[in-house]
Amino acid sequence: MSVRASALTRAVSWIFLSAFLAVLYLPLLPPVLTSVSPGGHNPDLSGVTFRWYAELPVNPVLTGSIATSIKVALIVGLVTPPLALLGAMAVRELRLRRLLLLLLLLPLFIPGVSLGLASAFFFSQLGIQPSLWTVGVVNVMWALPFAFLIVLTAMSTFDPIYLEAAYVHGAGRLRAFLNVELPLIWPGVLGSATFSIIISFNETVRTALVQGPLNTVQTYIWSRFLQAGLTPQIYALMSVMILLTLALILGLLLGNLHRGRS
Repeated sequence: MSVRASALTRAVSWIFLSAFLAVLYLPLLPPVLTSVSPGGHNPDLSGVTFRWYAELPVNPVLTGSIATSIKVALIVGLVTPPLALLGAMAVRELRLRRLLLLLLLLPLFIPGVSLGLASAFFFSQLGIQPSLWTVGVVNVMWALPFAFLIVLTAMSTFDPIYLEAAYVHGAGRLRAFLNVELPLIWPGVLGSATFSIIISFNETVRTALVQGPLNTVQTYIWSRFLQAGLTPQIYALMSVMILLTLALILGLLLGNLHRGRS
């Protein structure tokens, strides 16, 4: 390939990459710019204000929603990774791997409204009232397939020869897993926890159908939008959630890069 053709290929690649990133991230800019605009309704950088952010903590309904979101995220972040690890081990150890993989990923293809309504009906049949725990269960159900894929990917990079060496030196199955395999796949388990927390923070449809009187941050945003439309405070809250999500993902990527180099 000539130098001119190679340069043209790189230029086209950068153009397509730029277009791809623009489609993904440009829609996120107007809410962030509007949240620091004095008018609070249109992007306006003639003056920058953080007034709308300062008004967020004085809203008791919002602070309660934040507390609920944090509690649910902690439940999901603690419960989902062990379940994902067990699912990944089942796919690796048991027969009918494709069937198990299909069963574990099937919730991804069920519409959110259908899954939320089915869960709400299931809880009502059992006499379980909407609560923090019903929200936690539904969020775990939604986060689990993603966490499972992350752990399964991490396990696929593990060389079983290390387990064989542990067995040769007298380690039992459990000890070999805890002392040899788990430390090596731990970044994947930690990544599944982080991803589960992000999904929990951003889940709306399924949560709204089982939350009862509770509110999470996302269902608060949605209900306020339905009641009053987009307000300056909503723009500010949306921006906080966008930046928080991007920060968590960036932290996860940087952590993986650091571990990869070390």
